[in-house]
Amino acid sequence: MPYRIGLPHYANTAPLVHFLEAPRGVELRFGVPTELNRWLAEGEVDLSLVSSQFYLEARGALRALPDFSVAVLGAVYSVNLFHKRPWDELRRIAITSESATSVRLLAHLLERSGVPAELEPAPVGLEGLESYDGVLLIGDRALTAYAGLLEHTPASVHDLPRRPGGHYVTDLAMQWFRATRLPFVFALWATRAGEQPPPEVVALLRRARREGLGRLGEVAAAESARLGIPAPLLQHYLWNFRYHLEPPDRLGLATFAEAVGLLGPEEYWSV
Repeated sequence: MPYRIGLPHYANTAPLVHFLEAPRGVELRFGVPTELNRWLAEGEVDLSLVSSQFYLEARGALRALPDFSVAVLGAVYSVNLFHKRPWDELRRIAITSESATSVRLLAHLLERSGVPAELEPAPVGLEGLESYDGVLLIGDRALTAYAGLLEHTPASVHDLPRRPGGHYVTDLAMQWFRATRLPFVFALWATRAGEQPPPEVVALLRRARREGLGRLGEVAAAESARLGIPAPLLQHYLWNFRYHLEPPDRLGLATFAEAVGLLGPEEYWSV
């Protein structure tokens, strides 16, 4: 049986996977974050990018690679709450089923600020604002919706204000940064505990990451063509990410764990 690696097909992971080629004996399987979490738990993949919420909930059953993350310090641009009312007036919010981490982060931020909004699972885009006060979008859908509301390439834009006839956009990672001054970790590479990844597979992932970050312009151009978003915006988006799970990222992860009541020892492979 091949060694199976789970991956999301989002622009924010493109620097990790654009140059990743599966050799004989390795299989790549793509899905949304909630699918990847389930596949790893049920043994359908052997190593996967998993959401930080899932990792924190199942830490006893999972172990993470020590130097991989999908994290940001400040704005992320692709985990956005689009809303037609000010934050303090939100009451009904449609949430995505693709990411438990983004939903939990939103719930924490609302609770922290005393906003009694109801979160309702609903597979809607911006058209959902006809029925809901806000809509949570993640990944490429959030990024393309955000890009569609911009008038200029966001070389220095971190918040999109309300525009005439437009929406409010709250970047959840930026809200987290304002509250904690720490990075937010959205995903990590993990395996089931007791199933150490082969060193050659970890080396493969590290080479792909090094190539992707070293040739970020090429990666951004490919994602720009795929999504129909200007290449400068894509490159700005990608260079914003932190892919190495450095000490500030680990501190941000531990702070999130404490905030949502998921304290426990973090376990990493020595690979």
